[in-house]
Amino acid sequence: MEKIKIILNEFLKDGKKAVFLAVGSELRGDDAAGIAAAGELVKENLPNGFKVMLGYTAPENLTGEIKKFAPSHLIICDAADSGLNPGEISVISTDDIQGAAFSTHMMPMNVFINYISKDNPLKTLIIGIQPENLEFGAEMSESVKTAAVNLSKIIFQAVVNSKI
Repeated sequence: MEKIKIILNEFLKDGKKAVFLAVGSELRGDDAAGIAAAGELVKENLPNGFKVMLGYTAPENLTGEIKKFAPSHLIICDAADSGLNPGEISVISTDDIQGAAFSTHMMPMNVFINYISKDNPLKTLIIGIQPENLEFGAEMSESVKTAAVNLSKIIFQAVVNSKI
């Protein structure tokens, strides 16, 4: 978690406005990892320059809202199989997402990012939480729940530190 803390603080240090975009399906167990992190974040007293958006399985539906807000920074959080232990968090380079399969959404993430940043260049960070169980109807595993809560705390602190 210390590495994620450092990465987030560095990523947001020059931020003007930022969006946390949660992706995933609440119907598929750990696929809701990003949604769970968003749920924790909205409990905090977030600054006006930081928005939490729920993209669920169709984050492309929020492109207009994201473009209108015109963030300088975008954090995308999703369950992502990175070959780690369940609940481990990884940062996924935008260069590494060509053809990468993220949970259940349809639009390739690189296409989504390119479209969002076309008129308003922004920095993007993709955070993946390693799922344990993506079965339809499954409950979220404890390791992923814990990771989502811990990640939300780290993001909130990074936002506070950045003075967004």
